[in-house]
Amino acid sequence: MSEPALREAARTTLRPARAARARATDAPDGSGRLAAVDGLRLLAAVAVAAYHFLGTPTPRFWGEHHDLPQAAPLLHAVSGYGWLGVEAFFLISGFVICMSCWGRTPARFAVSRIARLFPLYWAVVLIVVAMGTVTVLAGQRSGAPTDLRTTLGNLTMIPGPLGVDFTAGVAWTLWVEARFYLLMGALLLIGLTYLRVVAFGFLWLVLASVGRELDSAVLDELLLSQYAGLFVAGIACYLMHRFGPNLLLWLLTGFAWCYTLTVLDDRVATHPTSNWVVSASVLTGFLVLLALAALSRLRHLSWPALVHAGALTYPFYLVHQSVGIPVSRGALKSLPSLGLLPSVAAGLLFSLLLAAVLNRQVDRRLGPLLRRRLTAALDPAPAPQRTETEGQDGGPAHHPPHRLARERLRSNGRAPFG
Repeated sequence: MSEPALREAARTTLRPARAARARATDAPDGSGRLAAVDGLRLLAAVAVAAYHFLGTPTPRFWGEHHDLPQAAPLLHAVSGYGWLGVEAFFLISGFVICMSCWGRTPARFAVSRIARLFPLYWAVVLIVVAMGTVTVLAGQRSGAPTDLRTTLGNLTMIPGPLGVDFTAGVAWTLWVEARFYLLMGALLLIGLTYLRVVAFGFLWLVLASVGRELDSAVLDELLLSQYAGLFVAGIACYLMHRFGPNLLLWLLTGFAWCYTLTVLDDRVATHPTSNWVVSASVLTGFLVLLALAALSRLRHLSWPALVHAGALTYPFYLVHQSVGIPVSRGALKSLPSLGLLPSVAAGLLFSLLLAAVLNRQVDRRLGPLLRRRLTAALDPAPAPQRTETEGQDGGPAHHPPHRLARERLRSNGRAPFG
């Protein structure tokens, strides 16, 4: 057999296998969920929580008599890099959202995101406001705004652009995510293909770079110039997972990561205890873990515990700062003998238990209900039309005598008055 014939036979053999793998791993119903990626979500959430509880650079964060650097110097130093968990979340989001988009229409993608994010977010906002209100009524100072205007603004999930403070401190990242979803939705309107997604990734990075060069606040907001490289790197990892690694995707990943590590210095500058080299190394390590989860044997991992942990990540992330930290402070104040680290552990444990309750009572119940209702609303059935024999109350219609007379004339074959 000639060499061209052998190549064609190889392509014919491999094409169905690749298509089958793509269908198996990327079904829109979620059957292709990767447990290893859920484990990375948990790792990112733990890192962020460690930063807020143990790594915060705020002096005397837990009070005058509790100094973190002295109580746990090593733990404080390591946790000081936990803010990189936010970057890790954006990296994972690029992977997961590209997976979620594939095979969906823009409308169904929007429904999936709304049903996934909003019920838990609404519940947490109301919980934080309720806690703050009780605290104010008890004569104490609330750490979260509780007025009606701020609460209404937060229920939209875009309080920043509306000019109000965040009720849940970590919710600023959801606004970043929402703008990423809008960009992916725009790509869905054009149509999702391998080459279009690759071109989208390169174009996004170039335009984000232009926005930084022009120092354009508008372009920075629209194109997420600080985080574009993270999202694109996650997208490239997903394309490798779906279609297999190739030179083009490695180039996209390399371009995105060079961009990411370059602009990372802006974030490092806002965390004075962090070092760029260490931060870049930690974040690169996380990219390696995501690549292993997507491309190695870890993609076949099927531990239900990791999947469940992944489901708890979002509610835990929402509550750990705005609910967990007040619980730890309350424990320190009411039980001083408990000590700092046990009080921190109590706040984290309470946050985890609350996350489990929210996942069971809100996410598993209201999420699917909202998804079904919104899906039905995408293609509503026509409203039933009233017939002439039905009145407004659903009963027989009541016609005036002259109309009844005309109807009788018509039924006898004669026109009225003629």
